[in-house]
Amino acid sequence: MPTSQPETIVFDGSRLSIEDVVALAHQQRVACLSPQPEFRARIARGADFLDRLLAEDGVIYGVTTGYGDSCTVSIPPSLVSELPHHLYAYHGCGLGRVLSPEETRAVLVARLASLARGMSGVSVGLLEQIETLLRHDILPLIPAEGSVGASGDLTPLSYVAAALCGERDVLFKGEVRPAGGVLAELNIAPLRLRPKEGLAIMNGTAVMTALACLAWQRASYVSKLATRLTALNVLASAGNANHFDEVLFSVKPHVGQQLAAARIRADLACAQPSRNEQRLQDRYSLRCAPHVIGVLEDALPFFRAQIENELNSANDNPIVDAENERVLHGGHFYGGHIAFAMDGLKNAVANVADLLDRQLALLVDTRFNHGLPSNLSAATGERAAINHGLKALQISVSAWTAEALKLTMPASVFSRSTECHNQDKVSMGTIAARDCLRVLELTEQVVAAMLIAARQAVSLRQRDHASTILPDALASMQSDLAERIVLVTEDRALDHDLRALLGAIRSEAWSLYAA
Repeated sequence: MPTSQPETIVFDGSRLSIEDVVALAHQQRVACLSPQPEFRARIARGADFLDRLLAEDGVIYGVTTGYGDSCTVSIPPSLVSELPHHLYAYHGCGLGRVLSPEETRAVLVARLASLARGMSGVSVGLLEQIETLLRHDILPLIPAEGSVGASGDLTPLSYVAAALCGERDVLFKGEVRPAGGVLAELNIAPLRLRPKEGLAIMNGTAVMTALACLAWQRASYVSKLATRLTALNVLASAGNANHFDEVLFSVKPHVGQQLAAARIRADLACAQPSRNEQRLQDRYSLRCAPHVIGVLEDALPFFRAQIENELNSANDNPIVDAENERVLHGGHFYGGHIAFAMDGLKNAVANVADLLDRQLALLVDTRFNHGLPSNLSAATGERAAINHGLKALQISVSAWTAEALKLTMPASVFSRSTECHNQDKVSMGTIAARDCLRVLELTEQVVAAMLIAARQAVSLRQRDHASTILPDALASMQSDLAERIVLVTEDRALDHDLRALLGAIRSEAWSLYAA
């Protein structure tokens, strides 16, 4: 049977969602620049207005002047056309890791979305060239480091500008190649930037916004997985399901907290261990799990609004109002909202990692796990003496959690004065977004380890306490985990299991909770 083509997301200046960016980043959707004449005419009006202004000897920042602190330098008319290419040339100083293919696609999407607002004075040809990179999956190699988040993501976005013009390197079909060679192979003409177009590509928040979209989606899934894991761990440790009672949570009306409690309550289906196995009050990492996860759940809608507003903004400088024939100089490149969202999100996510780390500490310790074997080892008889279960895994989880917590220092408070004190207050939004992604990576590693631990603990509870009954949702999850993870009876390396589980987490392999 022929495979169906991915659905199209049309760029016409209408609002995009985080899910749109994520789908395009993972090639689950295809980007298409609107063919509508009205849209294309609106874009063209901005470029045409700038052309008329130039012909009338108008002064336009970054078009007839130098950049940043050099705005007092007038550009001779004969050199105006060269200026955009100098902008991306001298910003080619990025270092650090190269953005992943998914991150790079998201950057291209975010920049195309902003320019499609029609307030940047760029040509339709520029938008078409970005669409072409997405359609052919020609991915600029974008260094992650070098942006202070105002005037936007100048240095990383210079690699996008260069690739559009057939310069620097790109990733194409799994190989790193010169951009010019790839464009020539595909009969794509390198772009020659018009006045203001270098600034329009680079002077914006596309990198931090793209990373924020990906981070938000991952954080949302981590929250759901942490909730399901908590339910499994309550059952495995013979915990008290009454801690998640509906009436109990009705008197503290944080919506996200109530949602987390409702999910755990539904997962447990009011499961109760026998009285002699039950503490009146479980330790906080179980009893207060909705209060920890709930902070993340309550934060996600607020952060979504900030990220999506940035995604759907014209965020370069100057803004070109062709309708009223005005050039408006401002600071929309400033990434303060993304910085705040990412600083807050990484804090909430790291707290979830810490919660799961504490749950694991209880599960492996015979003083607190209510009858489970030490370190959750499944070995029995004389072989139990030489087997260590999940002892080392718990150490690794502690290390990953500590690193995640260390990274929660907000990046936005480290503003620096740069570029001859022109950029004297900057957002650090891109650093905050990168930090958030690293915290998510570490937290996902904690979650992967907890999936192994929960599968092990529930199996041992069932083995040693035959009366243990798994409610439907937990039985289904446990069955799936049992297919993925062999019970740890004899000591073995778990790194391959962990990597496979990380892949499953990042592909959202488990359907968790209806919206």
